[in-house]
Amino acid sequence: MTKLLAFGEIMLRLSPPGRELLMQSPRLDVWVAGAEANVVTQLARLGHDVALASMVPDNDLGRSAIATLRGHGVDTAAIQLGGERMGLYYVTSGAGMRATEVIYDRAWSSFAEAPVAAWHWDRLLDGVDRLHLSGITPALGPVPAASALAAVRAASARGIAVSFDGNWRGKLWELWDSDPRAILTELVAHADLLFGNHRDIALLLDRAFSSNAGQRRREAAEAAFAAFPRLQTIASTARHIEHVDLHRLSARIDTRGGHAQTDELVLAGIVDRIGGGDAFAAGVLHALRGGADNHEAARTGLALAALKHSLPGDASLFRQADLDAYLAGGLDVRR
Repeated sequence: MTKLLAFGEIMLRLSPPGRELLMQSPRLDVWVAGAEANVVTQLARLGHDVALASMVPDNDLGRSAIATLRGHGVDTAAIQLGGERMGLYYVTSGAGMRATEVIYDRAWSSFAEAPVAAWHWDRLLDGVDRLHLSGITPALGPVPAASALAAVRAASARGIAVSFDGNWRGKLWELWDSDPRAILTELVAHADLLFGNHRDIALLLDRAFSSNAGQRRREAAEAAFAAFPRLQTIASTARHIEHVDLHRLSARIDTRGGHAQTDELVLAGIVDRIGGGDAFAAGVLHALRGGADNHEAARTGLALAALKHSLPGDASLFRQADLDAYLAGGLDVRR
């Protein structure tokens, strides 16, 4: 068995029940959250050997988060206990023409404050064939950025594949004296698989691309392949929002030899879109690790992203049987 290791912050997400406004009633639903945690949770549910390297406080919040991930099948041995607080964020789900709103409360979290020396990559990468991380970690501050760079350098030195999800968070980068282009450029330089679109690539390369949607995406992909010799695959989605409960979503995979594009899928009656991008990343990784071609990987990623829109909370929690049933097209009651 090969193992995928993700590196990132575990958070708790708090949301008012249903589609209430925040603090409309004195109750909040709580889910374990975090981009990388979401990816490995879904991969574990699909039977993959996955682990997460992170840090949470040694209290009921941190230990409950670890227990939840372990319960889904994630190897939690690399999750350390330390620091003083759990990163939190609040999501008020939108409805109709009212957009979903997010409030972050993650400053000085255990993960954000963890020193670079806390991560012993020679040990953490033993038995690992892929390292997965996102642009959220380096956006948290200079120390997490240095830790992310140390992780990809160690993986590259050992010949371990790296996948990187852009996950641009401008508000986080603005909180410190950062140079996001320089940091993200080095991180992507170590990756063979990038989850990102033409906007992510435009930021990295400091250039604009064609106004035509399909042409723009291929033009951006070719520019990224030229700039990053290790990069082999770019996976992305395109979303069109009619209103909060009705979106249209498609998926695409670009390689050096061409591209695979799905049809646009109508997502109606959306329950929760948060975590859809992480579900897409997990679906693509699931398919590629199973030997699927790019068309199948794009289709699988889109399927899991679509399914996640039906589920409250941060993580996609579907089994292979759920994925197979969705891809088969049956929407009637399964008895």
